[in-house]
Amino acid sequence: MDIAKYIDHTILKPTAQRKDIEQLCKEARENNFASVCVNPCWVSYASELLKDSGVSVCTVIGFPLGANDSKVKAFEAKTAVEQGASEVDMVINIGALKAGEYDIVKQDIAAVRQASKGKVLKVIIETSYLTDEEKQKVCQICAVCGADFVKTSTGFSSGGATEHDVVLMAKAAGDKMKVKASGGIRTKEDALKMIKAGASRLGTSAGLKII
Repeated sequence: MDIAKYIDHTILKPTAQRKDIEQLCKEARENNFASVCVNPCWVSYASELLKDSGVSVCTVIGFPLGANDSKVKAFEAKTAVEQGASEVDMVINIGALKAGEYDIVKQDIAAVRQASKGKVLKVIIETSYLTDEEKQKVCQICAVCGADFVKTSTGFSSGGATEHDVVLMAKAAGDKMKVKASGGIRTKEDALKMIKAGASRLGTSAGLKII
């Protein structure tokens, strides 16, 4: 198994600088990671650095709270794609989901799906805030909206990926979507557990340690 091809090599900390993005992209090229995942302000630069490398550029939308207006998320996604992102990881409207306002959740995801112009869409559901029933419901909504992946976590909330959640999400996703496990994956053992549970992609800042 080539674990590197599962990994979105990630740096989302607010203090990241140009030199950090350069190093991230260098590591991604050398180790053939699936993608680099960077904040939106770095998409254009990362795209330049990774041109013709086979490594995708992933960015985050409505990150990390998911509380932006849908129009803002859509504009952010559209801009990111125009600047070279081929994958976008958006955060849902968590409050709307918790309140049972499923139409709002659906419209929010659909707006980003449309704006991202057929690029890979991963929807972050932030599992640490949700009941199992809510996790299943939002996976169903994501499938209806045409998402490519459901993703566990931002890594900025009260908890990250768990085997339980990955198994549950993979079952809910069926053959319509894949699962990205993210948050707290720091060792090879962590990575293998998530892959065994059903994850097709791993979001982690510990990619080098893992491989």
